[in-house]
Amino acid sequence: MWIHILVFFLTFFMMEFMAWFTHKYVMHGFLWNLHEDHHKKDHDSWFERNDTFFIFYAIVSISFFLLWQNNILELGLAIGLGIFAYGLTYFLVHDIFIHQRFKLFRNANNRYARAVRRAHKMHHKHIGKEKGECFGMLIVPFKYFK
Repeated sequence: MWIHILVFFLTFFMMEFMAWFTHKYVMHGFLWNLHEDHHKKDHDSWFERNDTFFIFYAIVSISFFLLWQNNILELGLAIGLGIFAYGLTYFLVHDIFIHQRFKLFRNANNRYARAVRRAHKMHHKHIGKEKGECFGMLIVPFKYFK
């Protein structure tokens, strides 16, 4: 039981690195065409091409659920739930808290919340795929806490 809880939390925290890596090298790399509309609002739709990235991680998460369900990987449930929990956290922090796609969490104004918003604002100051910074989401460089 304890190993499942440990794997869940390890998976969740590893997803921050995966999000950083994917954002820096995939979204700002060879799949920039899908991510670009997140930096340059050249559309009227509520949906962005960038929203398709959640499908990849949903498929990975579901795959681990299926591996567990079919008795192929005992820790599959813990891994799948860790990926899902990070995805939910990403949605809440990035899409709702930072970008206000739903008008919730507007009054969050503690030190960490301000640092997350500042770091993300610095990321978005670069509208091209080069010269980006702050590719992570939950782990924010200390300079943004000042």
